[in-house]
Amino acid sequence: MKIAFIGGGNMATALIGGMLKQGFAAADISAVEPFEAARAKLTTQFGIVCAAAPSAALVTADVILMAVKPQNMRDAAATVAPFLTTQLIISIAAGMRIVDLARWLGGTSGVSPMPYASIVRCMPNTPALIGMGITGLYAAPAVDAAQRASTERILRAVGDVVWVDSEALIDPVTAVSGSGPAYVFYFLESMAEAGVHLGLAPDDAKRLALATFSGAAQLAAQSPDDFATLRAKVTSKGGTTEAALRVMMERQVKAAIGSAMVAASARGTELGEMLGRD
Repeated sequence: MKIAFIGGGNMATALIGGMLKQGFAAADISAVEPFEAARAKLTTQFGIVCAAAPSAALVTADVILMAVKPQNMRDAAATVAPFLTTQLIISIAAGMRIVDLARWLGGTSGVSPMPYASIVRCMPNTPALIGMGITGLYAAPAVDAAQRASTERILRAVGDVVWVDSEALIDPVTAVSGSGPAYVFYFLESMAEAGVHLGLAPDDAKRLALATFSGAAQLAAQSPDDFATLRAKVTSKGGTTEAALRVMMERQVKAAIGSAMVAASARGTELGEMLGRD
């Protein structure tokens, strides 16, 4: 399987590094990156072929992975369109709807006047940078089983994957896992700052918060119990945990988190509509 990346930023770098660790050959991976310094870094770090702009070499690719910023996707699609035949297109651009990408890839600049059909939309998250990400995936109807398998193999190089049955669910995926690392960092920041306020040294408060969050997540992942049951097991009647949770419930922390995620999902939908306007 030959994979061509359009864009060589952080997520592309994470994917390429993960793929090479999983046994992909460097000779089967290429990248198009306009910035010379970024091209040199990719070549030096991974030994892959890099070009400044799309060329006829894209015709030989099985998969073209669009790893550009959403606001640059229209222009990037226009440069790729002339070289499309039957390649699978994978997009990791946040908010970028398949219907718009299909139109830009197919349109008058492509080999077909019809919207391009073989597209998978993905929403990875930043822990992919250390191989511990999770990606939400949605495949357009024309994507076949082999192409879905290829997509999954590529994205599993940096973590787990979850397929959704409707593209509309990519926005909730974005709200939960795409934006989710920021929620975790915010909670960790709050825990560490509270620890310092209570008298702990900053480094100790940071270590305690990190280890607690990481350990609790691993415990939850390995336990058959749901989150509410695990929480109850830690909460002794009349104890310290109950005192803390009582404050969180009084302040409606769970409701605030839910409202925040609704806002994130709605913003994802809004961005898709904005980015897709002609």
